[in-house]
Amino acid sequence: MTQFAFLSASTFLKVPPRHDGAPRPFGLAGLAWDGSTTNRPGARFGPRAIREASHMLCDATHPLFDVSPSEALDDVGDLPLPNTGLDGMRAALAKQLPALLARQHMVWLGGDHSITLPILRAQRERLGQPLAVIHFDAHCDTWTDHFGEPSGHGTWVYEAFQEGLVVPACFTQIGIRSAGERAARDYVRDQGGQIFTARDLRGRESSAQLADVTGAIRQRLAAHGHPPLYLSLDIDCLDPAFAPGTGTPEPGGLTTNQVLTLLEDLAELDFVGMDCVEVAPPYDHAELTSYAAAAFVWTYLAGRMKRGLQPSPGH
Repeated sequence: MTQFAFLSASTFLKVPPRHDGAPRPFGLAGLAWDGSTTNRPGARFGPRAIREASHMLCDATHPLFDVSPSEALDDVGDLPLPNTGLDGMRAALAKQLPALLARQHMVWLGGDHSITLPILRAQRERLGQPLAVIHFDAHCDTWTDHFGEPSGHGTWVYEAFQEGLVVPACFTQIGIRSAGERAARDYVRDQGGQIFTARDLRGRESSAQLADVTGAIRQRLAAHGHPPLYLSLDIDCLDPAFAPGTGTPEPGGLTTNQVLTLLEDLAELDFVGMDCVEVAPPYDHAELTSYAAAAFVWTYLAGRMKRGLQPSPGH
């Protein structure tokens, strides 16, 4: 059996490390990389901070779903990755992904957003078909270069479309609001996807107020035969009032309530995995950002449990 290095000081929800080789249905791994950050570095410390924040969740029983993912979760630690270059990191990660995806339904703690592209590549290869994606973010991440470099944390969406990793019509962006030229800002919509900007969602937090968003996602998935669905959640989708600890904060963002409502109301969908990225503890205040990230990951996992998921590997 492939062995994975456990480099973290603690585990998510305090789940005990497993030594018997028998995996639980869900796995969680840290990808402590921030070499593609364009503003403030520090997201390499995100996995540790999210894990520590999750310890505030007590017995981890979710108040809406009334389940706890603790007994169904393995935390395999932070994967060993070089921090010297993007190509080297992605090459090292690509070697480790197939065994993990074959073993468990995985959740990934970033790290900056450049980690998502190799995960989508591995999922596309494993599943034999492109994926639907729900992408929470302040930034469109559709730039064709990364300040002169061909790839980075702001290009992964463009690259995923270009490589055929995703179903264009089933790609949904939520919370977008950063500065950007129209070609980048509207790229996903121009390719057939849908965008709900932070401005579109102002003042809307309840299930009823967000029903058009969840309904539109469901309709797209149904119209395209329910392709496997991946969730990528950049913590800077939140307004800096809720998540100051991130590398590229953008005022005018989503509230924690908005994100939780959407995660809860979409929990019945057939997700195949999730990442939560761009938590940068050096800029956090009172661990607000880490607590939000931990709550989002916990809610995702509890939602999978509530759905009754006893997944085959990776589902």
